[in-house]
Amino acid sequence: MTDLDELALSLPHTTKELSDDAIDPQTGERLDDVLMFRVADLDVKELLLADDRGLFFTTPHFDRYPAVLLRIPALARVDREELHDLVVEAWLTRAQKRVAKAWLREHGAPEA
Repeated sequence: MTDLDELALSLPHTTKELSDDAIDPQTGERLDDVLMFRVADLDVKELLLADDRGLFFTTPHFDRYPAVLLRIPALARVDREELHDLVVEAWLTRAQKRVAKAWLREHGAPEA
């Protein structure tokens, strides 16, 4: 979680928010050990859900929504580079276009 916070909060105009949107579809209980990562589109979501490691999942609440869920204990199985990519992609989906373009230029990344 420390790496996640450090990566996320290093991006422009970011804050840390907690939400209780993830609900166990069988029990209706709130999942309090889950992170949500927005992704570029539903195709990216499907690719992550198909990952052989089985790290990412979704619930009916997130059907047709470009995001995947990851249980906090599974963070140990995600290397820092992959976590960086997840965080940056999630940020890019929400960042103001001008801020995102400036950040991409500064970091030598191709603009989306």
